[in-house]
Amino acid sequence: MTTQDESPLADPRVARIAEDPRYERLVRERSRFTWTLTAIMLAVFFGYILLIAFRPDWLARPTGSGVTTIGIPLGIGVILIGILLTGIYVHRANSRFDPMVRSLVEEQDL
Repeated sequence: MTTQDESPLADPRVARIAEDPRYERLVRERSRFTWTLTAIMLAVFFGYILLIAFRPDWLARPTGSGVTTIGIPLGIGVILIGILLTGIYVHRANSRFDPMVRSLVEEQDL
């Protein structure tokens, strides 16, 4: 446990990792990827909310002869896109980001 005066960068191993250009590339790449996924999710979510606000008549149209309206599958689609984007992030983290982190940490243990 660190006190308020101690910085995590006080550990020389952590400081070396933080200064490594590969770590900086990892942070930049991961940040760009997460902001892209965030922007997609926000666009989908707010697009759906804007449809609710400005075109409720369109969302209220039945999809067939039943009682299900267009809004229901679109709402389910918003949820499924959130799940899909989460899966995409997990896949990228497991296949790209985690090996980069592991490589940095293993080299510092030598």
